[in-house]
Amino acid sequence: MTSRPSRESLAQILGGRRGAIDASIPPAAFVLGWLIAGQSIAWGAGVAIGVAVLLGVYRVARGDKARAVVVSLAAVIAAALIALHTGRAEDFFLIQLLSNVASALLWAASIVVRWPLLGVVVGLVIGQKTRWRRDPALLRAYSRASWVWVFLQYTLRVVVYGSLWWSGQVVALGIARTVLSWPLVAVTVAVSGWVLYRTLPPEHPGLRVVEENGDPSDSAPGGLPRT
Repeated sequence: MTSRPSRESLAQILGGRRGAIDASIPPAAFVLGWLIAGQSIAWGAGVAIGVAVLLGVYRVARGDKARAVVVSLAAVIAAALIALHTGRAEDFFLIQLLSNVASALLWAASIVVRWPLLGVVVGLVIGQKTRWRRDPALLRAYSRASWVWVFLQYTLRVVVYGSLWWSGQVVALGIARTVLSWPLVAVTVAVSGWVLYRTLPPEHPGLRVVEENGDPSDSAPGGLPRT
């Protein structure tokens, strides 16, 4: 009798945390420059952009796609320009706050319309594309696990960033931006992976195998079985 191969963890499939670490460096540089220069937004913006440029050069040298580097640099420049325009250092983090609001809404909507984004992402990573939607068990599992990203990843950030931004806590925003980057991503991946595999039937072979043995409409939006 042959044993069924062990399932890959979600963390193994999605890969490392390098991108999240890189994204947290320019905001930290902004706060550091802002503090050292006597709460000068111009200095903070200059330091953040300079660090983002150096980080971009390093990322291109290590083989990252130039397009991703340009997008990251543009986001830092936009954040700096907003803070310079409003004269409020906390507004450097406004784009980050709004992007998490948009992400929470987008992920929630994707579950409702039965295209849970966790499934979309994993399907692209493992070369499965959208075939996972033919498997009712996978569709249900991805839907439930995607709610973890809605609440633990994005809604939590919105609450923390929003309260700190509203009260003008620049240093706390910089700290939160770091703490809620790769550490939170790691926790979210672990928890959503647990939910994902707890939802799959024990006999299911795993994320890489699509079992077309049912109708996806048997599962209600959000991953709950229809009654």
